[in-house]
This record gives sequence, structure tokens and C-alpha cells, in this order.
Amino acid sequence: MDLIDDPREGQNSPEFTVTELSGAIKRVIEGEFGHVRIRGEVGRVSRPRSGHIYLDLKDDSSVISGVIWKGVSARLETQPEEGMEVIATGRITTFGGQSKYQIVIEDIKPAGMGALMALLEKRKAVLAAEGLFAPERKRPLPYLPEVIGVVTSPSGAVIRDILHRLRDRFPRKVLIWPVAVQGAKCAPEVARAIAGFNALSPGGALPRPDLLIVARGGGSVEDLWGFNEEIVARAAAASDIPLISAVGHETDTTLIDYVSDKRAPTPTAAAELAVPVRHELVALLDGQEARMTQALSQGLARRDQRLRDMARALPRPDSLLDGPRQRLDMRGARLGPALTAGVQKRKVHLSDISGALRPATLRRSLQAEQRRLAALADRFRPEALGREQKRRLEGLIARFRPDALEQDRKRKEEAFQSLARRLSDAGQRQTQGWHKQIAGLDRLHEMLSYKSTLARGYAVLRGDGGVVTTKQAALDASALEIEFIDGKMKIGGGAAPKKTPKKAPEQGSLF
Repeated sequence: MDLIDDPREGQNSPEFTVTELSGAIKRVIEGEFGHVRIRGEVGRVSRPRSGHIYLDLKDDSSVISGVIWKGVSARLETQPEEGMEVIATGRITTFGGQSKYQIVIEDIKPAGMGALMALLEKRKAVLAAEGLFAPERKRPLPYLPEVIGVVTSPSGAVIRDILHRLRDRFPRKVLIWPVAVQGAKCAPEVARAIAGFNALSPGGALPRPDLLIVARGGGSVEDLWGFNEEIVARAAAASDIPLISAVGHETDTTLIDYVSDKRAPTPTAAAELAVPVRHELVALLDGQEARMTQALSQGLARRDQRLRDMARALPRPDSLLDGPRQRLDMRGARLGPALTAGVQKRKVHLSDISGALRPATLRRSLQAEQRRLAALADRFRPEALGREQKRRLEGLIARFRPDALEQDRKRKEEAFQSLARRLSDAGQRQTQGWHKQIAGLDRLHEMLSYKSTLARGYAVLRGDGGVVTTKQAALDASALEIEFIDGKMKIGGGAAPKKTPKKAPEQGSLF
């Protein structure tokens, strides 16, 4: 055994972390393909809430993922759409979180219609020229089919939705023909399924369906391409059994939709078109209940109309507030000048009172009295007066002493200050009372105003100079204005609302 073992092959090669290796690959790819232009057809387009756009660029054999950041998307002159052939300019980069590469698109311009869409338009033109899309070829659906044949994948959510809707509306016998709904096997299997259902003999061991439903969930153009094949369209057109196509979502359209007798926007809607609501049939059979329901509805309608008539006879809430609002405005306008005049009047009165109590005036009066007293003293000497006259003279002298006059002045000053405080307190209490009265009137105005109703989620609809209260008035208006709690919004002329299918009642409520 050697003291030092020879290193095995590859043992001295450096070790990288996953992040280091992903970063190295990113630097190599971005260095080699810093700026590229790619021509291809736009596949699936995703627009999440972040504002970015994620899409696929493809040709007949390859697909590359692309991303358009939010800031670039807002500046694009042409927004990418599925099936559009475009020329994209950007840089190739990698996304280490999923070990994939993608193009960060900086500009995108249309380069013509994609190959798939062009092929689809060509097939549509051929089939339309043969009259397979003509409305007179379409047959009415049976009102209540006994057996319904469904051509779809047995493992997807589509068949569960159809069965659930049929069970809720009117349970019927359902035959399922399992097929592939995408890929190379889709078109031939769907065509064989339609032909196979039509080949069944009425009254045989396996009942022949009265209605066919060809259904599939939503997907991209490539996922739904099997239903754009000519073999499927011709099989649907040749079917003797009425056929409903329910391929993709409401915005998806395939060739089978044009040749089918009825197109449903979703598989669930196809089940709703296939059978009526059982509750409606029960209502048709139960005549007494229908008559009672009709009488009750008419009575409620009459009372509703009477209530509306009485409501129109009532004055508007705004007119009830016109008088109080005007009185509030008048009193509010008079409140400021009245307060100013009251304060000015009390200032003048205070000045008059305080002018008579000035110390200089009191001193001049005291000096005049002292001079008059000195003159009287010269005329009436104390030794010449009697004892009684002497006491009277001393009393007069005591009354005109400076300290007594000063005390009298202080008493009058305190009385004046007390009167001023009382007047100030009374003015403040009266002002507060007026403020409370104004606040109460303002709360009453807010309570009776329709603005509080807007705050609870309602809105006011106006058109052609007045409030719109009926559907017909909204349709006839040239322009509409909707007032919310935080402002108004103008919209164009009225349009009839799209009718939505009524929701089927729960099965437990039928009996």
C-alpha cells in the first residue's frame, strides 16, 4: 500500500453550487445572444395582475418562452395576440428557478397571420362554400332527450361538470364515448365517435342517443386544433343526431362550432341546453299551483305599482329640506354681524362706565371737595359751633376722606368687573347654543340627504337632464351619468343588457 494514493479520475475537478452553475450559464448565454430578432407565431399569452406579459413564440418544430415586462408592455404599439405572426426583438436570458431559457422582449411587431390561423381560415372558406355552415341545415334540439351521448375525455373535469349539471336539471341516461381531446389522436377518435353513435340502431341492446355533446375544456389554439380538423367538421355535419359543440371556453371558436346544430360557450352550458329544468315541467303539470302563483304575482305587482304611484306623489327629500336650509343660511348670515354688533355695543358701554371711574377724575373731584371744605371751615370755625354742629362737621369730614373714596372706587370697580364677566359668560353660552343648533340642522340635512344612501353602495343614474328610474328610460337616453359617493362618471348611450341564463334551482327544492 502506497503512503500517498494517486487521485482518481475527475477527483480534482472543481465543485459548483447550483446557483453558481446557473449564473455561469446565464452569463454565457447573455454574452453570446445579447441582442436578437426572432420571427415566429404567438402561442399562449398570459397577462397576470402584475402587468407583465408571458407568451410563447413558435414555429412548426420549436417553441421559446418570452416575457414582456410591465414598463415595456405599456409602450408597445402592437399588443401580442394568440395566433399572430410577429418579429420580436430582445435578449436571450435564463431563469435559474426553472432551468429554462427565455427571451426578454423589448419590441414586437406583426409579421403577418400565423400559419395555423391561415390554415384555419382556408378550411373555413372551403366548408362555408360547400354550405356546411348554412343556418337551414341546423336542426332543432329535442326538448327532453331520453339518452344523451357525450364525446369527451373520461378522466377530465368536463364529464363531471356535464353529469353534475344534468343531475341537477333533469337526470337522463348518458352514454360516454372516451376519446383523446388533444394531440394527433384527437381528430380521428372524435370523428369515429360521432359516426359510431350514429351507427347505433334505435331500440337495440345499446340505445341510440337522441342528442350528442362534443365537449372539451379550454386551452390554447394548439390544444384545440384537433377540433379544427376537416375530418371532425365533416363528421359533425354528417351526423343524423342533433349535435351540441362545447369546445373550450366562451372565447374559443373551432370549426366544429360552425357545423354543429348548437354551440355552447362551455360544457356546463351544453348540459343546460340539452335538458330543461325539471321544476318547470312540474309547474306546467300542477295547474292549481300555477294559477295561485300567478294570482299572487299579479297581486304583488298591483301593490308594487300602487306603492310606486304613492311614492311619486310624495315630495322629494330635497324639497323638504329647502325651507330649513334657507332659514339656516339666513340665520348663519345674520350670526356673524349680530355677534360683532353685540361685542361692539358692550365695548362702548364698558368705555362709558370705565370713563367715570378714572383715578384722575376722582382725584380732581376730591381736591375740589377739599377746597370747598376748607372754605366752609373758614366760615364756620370749630370754637364758634356748637357741639351738635361740630359732630356734623366731623361726619362730613370723615365722608370726604381719601381712603373712604378709594374704597368706594374699588367696590364700584369690582362690581363693574363682575358685570363684565357675566356679560362675557352669557355671550359665550348664547354662541354655543347657536353652534349646537347649527350642528343639529347640519346633521338633519346629512340624514335626509341622498348622499348617505350613496355611502351604503347605491348610485344615482341621470340621463337627458333628469333621474333615470326605468330600464327603458336608460335605453332611450343619449348619455348617462352615474353618481357615486366619491364622484360622478359619464358613459355613452344606454344598451340592452346581455341576458344571462337563469340558474337552475337545487334538486331538493323541487319536491
